[in-house]
Amino acid sequence: MAKLEQLTLVLVRTRNPLNIGAVARAMQNFGVRELRLVTPFEASFREARSAVGAGTVLEQAREFASVPEAVADCRLVVGTTAARRRELQQTLVGLEQAGEPVHAALEQGRVALLFGSEKHGLTREDLEHCHWLIRIATDDAQPSMNLGQAAAVCLWELARARVGLVKGEGEAAAVSEELERLGALLMDLLDAGGYVHPETSASTANEVRRMLRRLHVTDADTHLLMGMVRKLLWRLRQGKSG
Repeated sequence: MAKLEQLTLVLVRTRNPLNIGAVARAMQNFGVRELRLVTPFEASFREARSAVGAGTVLEQAREFASVPEAVADCRLVVGTTAARRRELQQTLVGLEQAGEPVHAALEQGRVALLFGSEKHGLTREDLEHCHWLIRIATDDAQPSMNLGQAAAVCLWELARARVGLVKGEGEAAAVSEELERLGALLMDLLDAGGYVHPETSASTANEVRRMLRRLHVTDADTHLLMGMVRKLLWRLRQGKSG
Protein backbone atom coordinates (compact mmCIF):
# COMPACT_ATOMS: atom_id res chain seq x y z
CA MET A 1 0.00 0.00 0.00
CA ALA A 2 1.06 3.58 -0.61
CA LYS A 3 2.14 5.55 2.45
CA LEU A 4 -0.33 8.12 3.79
CA GLU A 5 1.55 9.58 6.77
CA GLN A 6 1.14 13.13 5.46
CA LEU A 7 -2.61 12.77 4.93
CA THR A 8 -4.94 14.51 7.39
CA LEU A 9 -8.65 13.80 7.71
CA VAL A 10 -10.75 16.80 8.70
CA LEU A 11 -14.30 16.22 9.94
CA VAL A 12 -16.45 19.34 9.86
CA ARG A 13 -19.33 19.68 12.34
CA THR A 14 -19.83 15.94 12.76
CA ARG A 15 -22.67 15.04 15.09
CA ASN A 16 -22.43 11.35 15.99
CA PRO A 17 -19.46 10.16 18.13
CA LEU A 18 -19.89 6.65 16.72
CA ASN A 19 -19.30 7.96 13.21
CA ILE A 20 -16.15 9.75 14.36
CA GLY A 21 -14.99 6.51 15.94
CA ALA A 22 -15.65 4.61 12.71
CA VAL A 23 -13.56 7.15 10.80
CA ALA A 24 -10.72 6.73 13.31
CA ARG A 25 -10.87 2.96 12.86
CA ALA A 26 -10.68 3.32 9.06
CA MET A 27 -7.71 5.65 9.47
CA GLN A 28 -5.94 3.09 11.64
CA ASN A 29 -6.63 0.43 8.97
CA PHE A 30 -4.83 2.43 6.31
CA GLY A 31 -2.00 3.99 8.29
CA VAL A 32 -3.42 7.53 8.65
CA ARG A 33 -2.82 9.09 12.06
CA GLU A 34 -3.79 12.77 11.85
CA LEU A 35 -7.45 13.48 12.66
CA ARG A 36 -8.77 17.03 13.00
CA LEU A 37 -12.29 18.08 13.93
CA VAL A 38 -14.00 21.41 13.32
CA THR A 39 -16.57 22.16 16.03
CA PRO A 40 -17.76 18.57 16.62
CA PHE A 41 -21.30 18.43 17.99
CA GLU A 42 -20.51 15.90 20.71
CA ALA A 43 -17.53 16.47 23.00
CA SER A 44 -17.63 12.80 24.05
CA PHE A 45 -16.28 11.55 20.69
CA ARG A 46 -12.94 10.52 22.24
CA GLU A 47 -14.69 7.65 24.05
CA ALA A 48 -16.46 6.32 20.95
CA ARG A 49 -16.72 2.53 21.18
CA SER A 50 -16.72 2.23 17.39
CA ALA A 51 -13.01 3.18 17.27
CA VAL A 52 -11.89 -0.42 17.74
CA GLY A 53 -8.09 -0.47 17.90
CA ALA A 54 -7.89 3.26 17.08
CA GLY A 55 -7.99 4.81 20.53
CA THR A 56 -4.72 6.66 19.94
CA VAL A 57 -6.11 8.37 16.84
CA LEU A 58 -9.03 9.71 18.89
CA GLU A 59 -6.89 10.67 21.87
CA GLN A 60 -4.56 12.70 19.66
CA ALA A 61 -7.31 14.25 17.50
CA ARG A 62 -7.15 18.05 17.42
CA GLU A 63 -10.14 20.39 17.52
CA PHE A 64 -10.43 23.66 15.60
CA ALA A 65 -12.94 26.49 15.52
CA SER A 66 -12.98 26.84 11.71
CA VAL A 67 -11.98 25.13 8.47
CA PRO A 68 -9.25 27.71 7.64
CA GLU A 69 -7.57 27.02 10.99
CA ALA A 70 -7.82 23.25 10.51
CA VAL A 71 -6.17 23.27 7.06
CA ALA A 72 -3.70 26.14 7.60
CA ASP A 73 -0.58 23.96 7.18
CA CYS A 74 -1.90 21.90 4.24
CA ARG A 75 -0.59 22.33 0.69
CA LEU A 76 -3.58 20.58 -0.88
CA VAL A 77 -7.15 20.57 0.47
CA VAL A 78 -9.62 18.15 -1.10
CA GLY A 79 -13.31 18.22 -0.22
CA THR A 80 -15.84 15.40 -0.54
CA THR A 81 -19.36 15.83 -1.85
CA ALA A 82 -22.24 13.76 -3.17
CA ALA A 83 -22.62 16.56 -5.79
CA ARG A 84 -26.34 16.04 -6.17
CA ARG A 85 -28.35 19.11 -7.16
CA ARG A 86 -25.53 21.49 -6.18
CA GLU A 87 -23.90 24.17 -8.27
CA LEU A 88 -20.22 23.68 -7.58
CA GLN A 89 -17.51 26.28 -8.20
CA GLN A 90 -14.60 23.87 -7.78
CA THR A 91 -13.37 21.12 -10.10
CA LEU A 92 -15.07 17.80 -9.32
CA VAL A 93 -13.38 14.46 -10.05
CA GLY A 94 -14.27 10.86 -9.38
CA LEU A 95 -12.51 9.18 -6.46
CA GLU A 96 -10.73 6.85 -8.86
CA GLN A 97 -9.01 9.88 -10.45
CA ALA A 98 -7.82 11.38 -7.17
CA GLY A 99 -4.98 8.99 -6.31
CA GLU A 100 -2.14 10.32 -8.43
CA PRO A 101 -2.60 14.06 -7.74
CA VAL A 102 -3.04 13.40 -4.02
CA HIS A 103 0.10 11.27 -3.85
CA ALA A 104 2.06 13.84 -5.85
CA ALA A 105 1.02 16.47 -3.29
CA LEU A 106 1.86 14.14 -0.39
CA GLU A 107 5.44 14.05 -1.70
CA GLN A 108 5.62 17.80 -1.04
CA GLY A 109 3.71 18.26 2.21
CA ARG A 110 0.51 17.74 4.14
CA VAL A 111 -2.78 17.05 2.37
CA ALA A 112 -6.23 17.47 3.96
CA LEU A 113 -9.28 15.39 3.04
CA LEU A 114 -12.49 17.07 4.26
CA PHE A 115 -15.77 15.43 5.20
CA GLY A 116 -18.86 17.40 6.21
CA SER A 117 -21.63 16.71 8.68
CA GLU A 118 -23.73 13.58 8.31
CA LYS A 119 -26.86 15.62 7.61
CA HIS A 120 -25.71 18.41 5.29
CA GLY A 121 -22.16 17.62 4.17
CA LEU A 122 -19.74 20.46 3.53
CA THR A 123 -21.26 23.92 3.13
CA ARG A 124 -20.50 26.28 0.25
CA GLU A 125 -18.27 28.26 2.64
CA ASP A 126 -16.35 25.11 3.59
CA LEU A 127 -15.81 24.25 -0.08
CA GLU A 128 -14.23 27.65 -0.73
CA HIS A 129 -11.14 26.39 1.12
CA CYS A 130 -10.76 23.33 -1.14
CA HIS A 131 -8.53 23.16 -4.20
CA TRP A 132 -10.86 20.61 -5.77
CA LEU A 133 -13.52 18.05 -4.85
CA ILE A 134 -14.02 14.31 -5.12
CA ARG A 135 -17.14 12.20 -5.37
CA ILE A 136 -17.64 8.52 -4.66
CA ALA A 137 -19.63 6.86 -7.45
CA THR A 138 -22.82 5.66 -5.74
CA ASP A 139 -26.23 4.66 -7.00
CA ASP A 140 -28.66 7.53 -7.64
CA ALA A 141 -31.27 5.81 -5.48
CA GLN A 142 -29.00 6.16 -2.41
CA PRO A 143 -26.18 8.62 -3.13
CA SER A 144 -25.13 9.39 0.45
CA MET A 145 -22.95 7.11 2.54
CA ASN A 146 -22.34 6.67 6.23
CA LEU A 147 -19.42 8.87 7.27
CA GLY A 148 -17.27 5.94 8.40
CA GLN A 149 -17.96 4.04 5.18
CA ALA A 150 -17.14 7.07 3.02
CA ALA A 151 -13.84 7.60 4.83
CA ALA A 152 -12.93 3.92 4.48
CA VAL A 153 -13.68 3.88 0.74
CA CYS A 154 -11.63 7.05 0.15
CA LEU A 155 -8.69 5.78 2.19
CA TRP A 156 -8.74 2.39 0.48
CA GLU A 157 -8.58 4.05 -2.94
CA LEU A 158 -5.76 6.38 -1.89
CA ALA A 159 -3.80 3.60 -0.18
CA ARG A 160 -3.82 1.21 -3.12
CA ALA A 161 -0.31 0.52 -4.39
CA ARG A 162 0.46 2.17 -7.73
CA VAL A 163 3.21 1.22 -10.14
CA GLY A 164 5.26 4.19 -11.33
CA LEU A 165 3.62 6.60 -8.94
CA VAL A 166 4.09 10.18 -10.09
CA LYS A 167 6.41 12.19 -7.86
CA GLY A 168 5.66 15.78 -6.99
CA GLU A 169 7.46 17.99 -9.49
CA GLY A 170 8.59 21.57 -9.14
CA GLU A 171 8.04 23.75 -6.13
CA ALA A 172 5.42 22.76 -3.59
CA ALA A 173 2.15 24.64 -3.51
CA ALA A 174 1.78 27.21 -0.74
CA VAL A 175 0.01 26.14 2.44
CA SER A 176 -3.57 27.30 2.95
CA GLU A 177 -2.62 29.77 5.67
CA GLU A 178 -0.34 31.66 3.24
CA LEU A 179 -3.02 31.64 0.54
CA GLU A 180 -5.47 33.15 3.02
CA ARG A 181 -2.98 35.89 3.91
CA LEU A 182 -2.34 36.64 0.25
CA GLY A 183 -6.07 36.68 -0.46
CA ALA A 184 -6.70 39.13 2.39
CA LEU A 185 -3.96 41.43 1.06
CA LEU A 186 -5.40 41.29 -2.45
CA MET A 187 -8.81 42.20 -1.05
CA ASP A 188 -7.26 45.19 0.76
CA LEU A 189 -5.70 46.28 -2.54
CA LEU A 190 -8.95 45.86 -4.46
CA ASP A 191 -10.79 47.80 -1.78
CA ALA A 192 -8.23 50.62 -1.76
CA GLY A 193 -8.43 50.81 -5.55
CA GLY A 194 -12.21 51.11 -5.50
CA TYR A 195 -12.86 47.73 -7.12
CA VAL A 196 -14.78 46.19 -4.23
CA HIS A 197 -18.40 47.17 -3.61
CA PRO A 198 -19.66 46.67 -0.03
CA GLU A 199 -22.64 44.62 -1.23
CA THR A 200 -20.47 42.19 -3.23
CA SER A 201 -17.29 42.11 -1.13
CA ALA A 202 -18.04 38.63 0.25
CA SER A 203 -18.53 37.12 -3.21
CA THR A 204 -15.39 38.88 -4.47
CA ALA A 205 -13.40 37.44 -1.57
CA ASN A 206 -14.69 33.96 -2.47
CA GLU A 207 -13.70 34.46 -6.11
CA VAL A 208 -10.19 35.50 -5.05
CA ARG A 209 -9.95 32.47 -2.72
CA ARG A 210 -10.98 30.07 -5.49
CA MET A 211 -8.63 31.71 -8.01
CA LEU A 212 -5.61 31.32 -5.72
CA ARG A 213 -6.40 27.62 -5.31
CA ARG A 214 -6.84 27.05 -9.04
CA LEU A 215 -3.41 28.54 -9.71
CA HIS A 216 -0.38 26.58 -8.53
CA VAL A 217 0.83 29.35 -6.20
CA THR A 218 4.08 28.36 -4.50
CA ASP A 219 5.72 29.59 -1.29
CA ALA A 220 8.06 31.80 -3.34
CA ASP A 221 5.09 33.16 -5.31
CA THR A 222 3.23 34.18 -2.15
CA HIS A 223 6.23 36.04 -0.74
CA LEU A 224 6.81 37.88 -4.04
CA LEU A 225 3.14 38.72 -4.56
CA MET A 226 2.63 39.90 -0.98
CA GLY A 227 5.62 42.21 -1.33
CA MET A 228 4.19 43.63 -4.56
CA VAL A 229 0.72 44.09 -3.10
CA ARG A 230 2.03 45.78 0.06
CA LYS A 231 4.05 48.20 -2.07
CA LEU A 232 1.00 49.05 -4.21
CA LEU A 233 -1.14 49.49 -1.10
CA TRP A 234 1.41 51.85 0.41
CA ARG A 235 1.50 53.91 -2.79
CA LEU A 236 -2.29 54.08 -2.98
CA ARG A 237 -2.64 55.12 0.65
CA GLN A 238 0.14 57.68 0.32
CA GLY A 239 -1.62 59.16 -2.68
CA LYS A 240 -4.91 59.44 -0.79
CA SER A 241 -3.31 61.05 2.22
CA GLY A 242 -1.20 63.48 0.13
